[in-house]
Amino acid sequence: MDKIITTGKFKDKPPFRDSSSAVVPAKVMCHNCSKLKIFLGALAFSFFAKGFSGSYMKSMSSQIERRFEISSSIFGIIDGSFELGNLMVMVLVSYLGPRVHRPKVIAVGCLIMSLGAFLSVMPQFLMGRYNYERIAVTVDNSSSSVSACSPAPSVGHSVSDATETPSTMKNSGCEKTSNSYLWLFVLMGNLLRGIGEAPVMPLGVSYIDDFSKEENSAFYIGLVRSSGMFGPTLGFLLGSFCASLWVDIGVVDIDAININPKDTRWVGAWWLGLLICGAVNFIASLPFFFLPYSLTKEGEDENPKKISHLPVQGDHCKTDPPAQPQLKFSEAVKDFLPTLKKLFGNPVFLVYVFLTILQYNSLVGLITYETKFMEQQFNVSVAKAIFLVGVILLPITILGMFLGGYLIKKFKLHVTGMAKFACISFIVAYLLNLLYFMCNCEVLQLAGLTVPYSGFKQLSSPKNSFMASCNADCSCKMDQWDPVCGDNGITYMTACFAGCKSSTGMGKNMVFHNCSCVEGHEHGHGNASAVLGQCQRESCTKAFPYFLALQTACAFILALGGTPTYMIMFRSVSPDLKSFAVGIETLGGRILGGLPAPIYFGALIDETCLKWGTKSCGGSGSCRIYDTKAFRNVYLGLIAGLRAGCCVLYMVLCVLIMRRFKRDDKEITDIKNAEETINKESVTVNKKEVLPGAKTSEESEETYM
Repeated sequence: MDKIITTGKFKDKPPFRDSSSAVVPAKVMCHNCSKLKIFLGALAFSFFAKGFSGSYMKSMSSQIERRFEISSSIFGIIDGSFELGNLMVMVLVSYLGPRVHRPKVIAVGCLIMSLGAFLSVMPQFLMGRYNYERIAVTVDNSSSSVSACSPAPSVGHSVSDATETPSTMKNSGCEKTSNSYLWLFVLMGNLLRGIGEAPVMPLGVSYIDDFSKEENSAFYIGLVRSSGMFGPTLGFLLGSFCASLWVDIGVVDIDAININPKDTRWVGAWWLGLLICGAVNFIASLPFFFLPYSLTKEGEDENPKKISHLPVQGDHCKTDPPAQPQLKFSEAVKDFLPTLKKLFGNPVFLVYVFLTILQYNSLVGLITYETKFMEQQFNVSVAKAIFLVGVILLPITILGMFLGGYLIKKFKLHVTGMAKFACISFIVAYLLNLLYFMCNCEVLQLAGLTVPYSGFKQLSSPKNSFMASCNADCSCKMDQWDPVCGDNGITYMTACFAGCKSSTGMGKNMVFHNCSCVEGHEHGHGNASAVLGQCQRESCTKAFPYFLALQTACAFILALGGTPTYMIMFRSVSPDLKSFAVGIETLGGRILGGLPAPIYFGALIDETCLKWGTKSCGGSGSCRIYDTKAFRNVYLGLIAGLRAGCCVLYMVLCVLIMRRFKRDDKEITDIKNAEETINKESVTVNKKEVLPGAKTSEESEETYM
């Protein structure tokens, strides 16, 4: 039998009455409040999940390039497919936001993200084992010494790496040419992730703003977004761990691999983290299936008219969900263009969209190639670069976003105050950003390319002339890359180009001796040697801590103004357009920022490549070494140029907001003054009409006024 619960811990709470004078217990209001908190927690975890998989995917940029032997521009297309997926559904999802069951749509989106992550893993199980470039050397009769420089290299046999067997070396992977296009699986998986992520931001944020207090909205959104930033942090940490593992882990003998994670041919277990990302996105979808279409507005529990009476069956409190509006597709299409015109007729929102586009361009380009920049510029491994981004930069960003939302709540900043705060913080960060150019790093001294064989002086017009008199009799192949570092501090493309005649040791500990090109004029005719790997650049290593500290300061200041900037959009559009505005803003950032940025960033970075790898079946693979100076100028120059445009738009935005909202504030102030005047007049009239015994009450009322 249905009954009203008025016992237990709610026995002291007075019951509410709805419009029909039916009693509604306080438990109903607590139940609605708890559901809002559950939604906040679920949305924060979904932000975590999408950030987790997104940051992991970006951290694997170098690994995916090397595994599929593709250029940075091709990876830019793969990365941009995520934004394309957003583009396909973002406008529809955001426009239909208030008209659909938002929690369930978010749940379906998380499931699609999970499917996309699992699809991206498929190439690992379709491709053969990874075979990295390795120079062919000859073995003498004693089998204790190998020679890289041989007049007749065909007489000897190739030393295979741990992933090859004699039966598989004949065709060198040319049997399955379709492997060259398996990166399309990764592209399609990324596309699905973009489609699945589209409803999370606009529907989730608008849901919070609709059912929370206005003064709490900014704090809740800042809390959810900052909580979601733990996803990118752990995503980069997972990326660092997987990048340090060999791609075919568990299948090959790791001790037999002759290269280490610092080598540009190293490929980590990129696929392993995607399996984890898919599982996390699947878990994130589950809570949303059990959340209602709408909730009672937070803080309206004192108003009985906002509460609908519902019987309670047993010990469970149930509320009838509000009737969902029947949406006709023809009406939605008919209202779309007028709604869009109304939104873009708002100059504040229009400038905000342009600002978002430029910010997306700089941010996406920075994040996508940050680890590659650190690797090439400061001579650190990809795994270490990913780790540092995850444990230093992203936590600082989380702190800045959280603090930005807190400051809005603490000081109750109006939209004009938010605009000023965001503008000042961005300009300060931009000025610090210009100091990046002071972190100089020398170009790798690569014999025949950046320095001549005979000395250390860099060529004014370097040409790909790797051959010299010291290695003319070695019959070296130009399409090989297996670098060695000579005693003279110069890197050679292979031990063959260094003119090495013998060696000692095996695997990673192999040392080449009698290298004719290493001897040079300074070394006389001694037993010049070379070791596997590129030469270390000490000046680059010393400059890295300063670069990291500067980048940390910039990230914090930018994040500090991030939440105030985001709230400007909500305060500058009408309430019924908030969900649509979020979708349009995100769409503009995706299509004109997130989609093209990794492609043109990657294409310009490719122009700074000094030596391309070679695929097993011919053709260019991924880049092995870059001109670090040109790389720095292109990468940092693009970011600085885009952020300069952001500074201008921030100032324009501040001017527009101050003009618009100061006028509104003046009107509100005039209304308040008029109301106060009316109230004082009414009090004066009441004083004349009070009875003689009401003197104390009269005086207290006058004091309050």
